[in-house]
Amino acid sequence: MLRAHSRLFEHLMLAADLAVVAVSWLAAYGLRFYVIGPPLVAPSPPPLRDYLLQLVPILGVWAVSFHAFDLYRPRRLGSYLAEWLDIAKASTLGVLVLIAIMTFAFRGHEYSRVVITYFWLLSIAGASLMRGVFREGLRLARRRGYNVRRAVLVGGGESMDEVLAMVRRRPDLGVRVLGFVTDKPDAGGRESGRWLAPLHQLRSVLDEHAPDLVIIALPHADSGRLADILRDIGDDPVAIHLVPDLYGLATLRGGIEEFDGVPLIHLRDSPLYGWNRVAKRAFDVVLGAAVLAAALPVMGVVALAVKLTSSGPILLRQERMGLDGRRFAMLKFRTMRPDAEAETGPVWASADDPRRTRLGAFLRRTSLDELPQLVNVLRGEMSLVGPRPERPLFVQEFRTRIPGYMLRHKVKAGMTGWAQINGWRGNTSLEKRIEYDLYYIERWSLAFDLSILLRTLWRGFTNRNAY
Repeated sequence: MLRAHSRLFEHLMLAADLAVVAVSWLAAYGLRFYVIGPPLVAPSPPPLRDYLLQLVPILGVWAVSFHAFDLYRPRRLGSYLAEWLDIAKASTLGVLVLIAIMTFAFRGHEYSRVVITYFWLLSIAGASLMRGVFREGLRLARRRGYNVRRAVLVGGGESMDEVLAMVRRRPDLGVRVLGFVTDKPDAGGRESGRWLAPLHQLRSVLDEHAPDLVIIALPHADSGRLADILRDIGDDPVAIHLVPDLYGLATLRGGIEEFDGVPLIHLRDSPLYGWNRVAKRAFDVVLGAAVLAAALPVMGVVALAVKLTSSGPILLRQERMGLDGRRFAMLKFRTMRPDAEAETGPVWASADDPRRTRLGAFLRRTSLDELPQLVNVLRGEMSLVGPRPERPLFVQEFRTRIPGYMLRHKVKAGMTGWAQINGWRGNTSLEKRIEYDLYYIERWSLAFDLSILLRTLWRGFTNRNAY
């Protein structure tokens, strides 16, 4: 019954898509020649019938293109953004094919490039809006108990608990869990669920309940039982979803992609690759250069003050560890005596540290000693935002006692960071600092970077743990 409904929805969606495409083509013609198009060269607009001729190939091309991008498969668990991106890709392909058809099959007709551009934009916006309204209507119906798919959860562990929590949070998905097939019915958060049978009786559960959907969520320790489970399901006409148990394996921005037909599961990866890397670097260069230009007068005053109040170099070049564990010389205004570590060796600064100069205490408290790191940012050794870099000697010590410590080096070190603006700076809990650093890496975005910078400015550069 649900499959028949699914086919009906597919046909309705196709008809609605083609109607939107046709309206978009006619609207593009009207916009170009009667509303906001550039001035006409000819005394009058071209006849509408010439553009109506294109509707037949347009509708055929768009139907094929939308099917090619799998836009009519069920997307109960999919996101709007992913669907909109597929619509944009399909419409772009359709426009390219349309231009080829106009060039070779309609040589006797002239078609406006502005109309084609308007049509491309309108078709993407119109189809996305229509599908959004359509899917919201379906989700509203599912919340009221219509168009529901019955599911059986198979397995156990955290993955199954997450699936159950998601289904309960999202009744609009239209998935009703009939129960669990698991050897541990009282484990995790499934006390309120209905236990159906142990794993070895899965076949009898399927025969009795005839679900539409089987969701397999095995704990990693039971992954060897997957083949037996699939054999028990056999050739039943039931949809199967596999939820891999990555909670004990994935440590940083895990994900799934396909490479030359081979599915790859990323257990650990950096968020800064491809365009993300380019965008963050551009963000650092543009904003870093602007901040450096604005800070030059202050830096000049600080440099002069350091020179006049103590002997020794103005700048301190200290080895730190950055992206992928690479070492670099981090720049700071010198705040301590030149021989500060001659007797103690490398140690963290402490409150009322006697090694500081008279000016150094003020510079460290206000973070003005960090301004030369803008040069490190422009060199590409650091970023404006990221985990604070540490000295290699301390890194070797911390990595042996703090799980996940080295994962903070999957991005460039920063002048400020999520841990710092939340108070985890200086001689504070390293465990909490790493927790906040990894939170930042897992959720990185340019908007997050900008938010951290604004909060750094709003709260000022002073910090009670900076000494």
